[in-house]
Amino acid sequence: MPLRARLTLTYAVLFLIAGMVLLGVTYVLFSQQIKGQRVKVIGRTIGPGPAATASPTARPGPPATDQAYSITREPGPLTGPGTAPGMESQQRSLHDAATTSLLTQGGIALVVVGAAATGLGWLIAGQMLAPLHRVTDTARRIAAAPAADRGLHERIALDGPDDEVKELADTFDTMLERLDRSFDGQRRFVANASHELRTPLTVGRALVEMAMHRESASPDVRRLGENLLEINMRHERLITGLLLLAGSENEVTDPAPVDLADIVAHVAAQTAVEADRAGITVHDDPGEAPTSGDALLLERLVQNLVENGIRHNSGEGGWVRVASRAREDGHLVELVVTNSGPPVAAYEVPTLFEPFRRLGPDRVITAKGAGLGLSIVRSVARAHGGEATARPRQGGGLTVTVTLPACPDRSAAEPP
Repeated sequence: MPLRARLTLTYAVLFLIAGMVLLGVTYVLFSQQIKGQRVKVIGRTIGPGPAATASPTARPGPPATDQAYSITREPGPLTGPGTAPGMESQQRSLHDAATTSLLTQGGIALVVVGAAATGLGWLIAGQMLAPLHRVTDTARRIAAAPAADRGLHERIALDGPDDEVKELADTFDTMLERLDRSFDGQRRFVANASHELRTPLTVGRALVEMAMHRESASPDVRRLGENLLEINMRHERLITGLLLLAGSENEVTDPAPVDLADIVAHVAAQTAVEADRAGITVHDDPGEAPTSGDALLLERLVQNLVENGIRHNSGEGGWVRVASRAREDGHLVELVVTNSGPPVAAYEVPTLFEPFRRLGPDRVITAKGAGLGLSIVRSVARAHGGEATARPRQGGGLTVTVTLPACPDRSAAEPP
């Protein structure tokens, strides 16, 4: 049950209990008051003749030791021995009528006022919980952001008295500010470190190439240079991947219409040479899939998936299939890349999207990639408001599916 409903129910129950106690106390006091006002009637038999008044009167004749009371009622006065029973009957009637009126009408009034109090309690509870709803909405928007650091710039900035709710909102804002600074500093560190590492690698590659191409270089020096260049190239790919990963985690601020079909055809042609050397066949099915975003980042996304399928394949006779299409609902477009290869355990699939995670023998330093390919794919997809998922293919290999929002204007989608 929601907190607002529980608060309203608590208000209503407390009000009804208080009303019933008040009604019971009123009934007890009223009964005691009626009993205290009963009139004691003392009478005796008197000769014929009506009484003169309703107050004590002196009778002619011998001195009387008692006094007689009479109550006038239609059609005539009540005197003598019938006075006491008549008065007691009238008192009982008055008591019963008053009690019935008190309990019946008081109960009806209690129900009506209780219903009004319940409605008022609902409104008051809603006003009291409105700041908490604001905190919850902000937290929900941040949690629903595509990336963990997306949306941390939001603040609640709650106005109002310095109570417990405002203290909670201010504490939440302070936490968001510290997290935002932490993530921003981490991105800057990765970008700066990657830039600083790229320069010495470039210089080292130039020196190795100069040493290899000297006329006096021996075959051993040339072989050593080739190995060094291969290691250097791997490090350059690693740094390039780090730079791209740091940049792709930012939301695309100036998206442009792009058709994934053009990117699929372009990447399939671009990777044909590498696929031929590995004995892998690349099949492309470029269906119309208009979306919007950064064309270079989307091209890198498709290229990483195709290269990942080529490098982590079964060797000669393997294949990679890349296809793009628009969903029937018209709200999303899909990019599906499937490849043959060794079997992949289902429990290892989620870790493939984490940086520097590889499978089996690919964890050594001579790995085919830097371990950032699928991490970059997911970051680019999330930066475009989409998502990337993978599942093992029956018979070996993986099927990676990337979903992106469809472009509102299909005709505006242009090739990158």
